[in-house]
Parts: sequence; C-alpha cells; structure tokens
Amino acid sequence: MTQELIEVLFGDPFAVMNTIGLVAFALVGAAKGIREEFDLFGIAVVGLATAFVGGVTRDILVNRVPLVLQSPIEISLGLVGVGLAIVLSVSLRAPDEHLVTVVSDAIGLAAFATTGAIVATEAGISAFGIVALATINAVGGGAFADILLDRSPFILFDDFYASCAVLGGCSYWVVDSVGVIDGGAAIVCATVTVTIRLVAVTQDWYVPTVQHFTSTE
Repeated sequence: MTQELIEVLFGDPFAVMNTIGLVAFALVGAAKGIREEFDLFGIAVVGLATAFVGGVTRDILVNRVPLVLQSPIEISLGLVGVGLAIVLSVSLRAPDEHLVTVVSDAIGLAAFATTGAIVATEAGISAFGIVALATINAVGGGAFADILLDRSPFILFDDFYASCAVLGGCSYWVVDSVGVIDGGAAIVCATVTVTIRLVAVTQDWYVPTVQHFTSTE
C-alpha cells in the first residue's frame, strides 16, 4: 500500500494527474451532495461517482479493466476528497460555490482531460479519439453526478465547461505530435484546460444556444 502511494505521488504524469483529479472531483461531487442535504452515504456516492465514472468509461472504451477495480489506492483517494468536502461544509455556508471548490473543479477537469488523453495515446487511437477520451474522462463523472442529483447534466447547457476539456485534448495531441520532451504534452494539456476554465468562470464565458442567434430582441 505504501509503495503504491509513493508511485502515485512521484510517478509518471498519468499517476500524478489521476491523483489530483480523483481528490478534486470527489470533493466537488460530495459538495453537491451536501448542498442537496444527502446523508453521508449519499454524499460519498455522489462524490465517488464524480471522481470515477469518467475514468471507468474511458477504460471500458479502450478495453481494459477500470483502474478503480485494480488498486485500493484509487478508492482511498476518492474518499480523501469526500472527507475534505465534509470538512469544508463545517466552516463554509455553501461549499459547492466556494472558491476552493470552483478551483478544485477546474483542476480536476484539467487533470482528467490529461489522463484521458494519455490513455488514448497509449492505446494508439486517432486524434479524434484522443480528444474524445480526454473530454469523456473529464466530464463523464460530473454528468453522471447530475443524473444522481435528478437534474439535466450541466455540460449540455451554455456553461463553458466541456469545451475546456476539448481544447485541452486538442493541445495534447498537437504537442505530442510535435514530439517535445517527455511529459510536455501532459503539462500543456493540463495548463490549457485549467487556464481556460478559470478564465471562463471569471469572464462568464458560455457556449451560445440557438436562441441566442434567433432572438429578435
């Protein structure tokens, strides 16, 4: 167990990004469950679903056993995120809307977009596949969590969210194709995704709907 933890914290780019993503997204999902006044079990379910569903979907698509079923460290990291959300809820009135949660969400989005792109590249799939897996890995958990919360997945509305993962996945493919230093594509993907997401939040960016173009007002 200790050896696995060391490898996660100081290993390859995938392990580092996966660790960050699991903790960050579990925190975000659990914070949403707390806002809905779920019990502790429900909070844990929403938090873990947010952290793992995207990665499980990614692994199934590349025909491998999901990582969450291979190592206890994965669940442990998710539970750390859930625990952090509960701690925050004690001192914060609306933990799901707090700056800590917003930034964690952006970091988790970037981390999972990167892990999705890494797995897709290692699987030898097309450029479209790299971008698709980066996006699915990044937003799949959040979309499923919204279903558990009995609402339409927010990525289908006009928030500039999934688009950040798409742009991050594209940047990964471009940098990886150029063949820069090892890990360079992962760093660029994570940086692009988290930067665009934070800018989108502060500047209130959105993806327009058809109604924006057809409105006569």
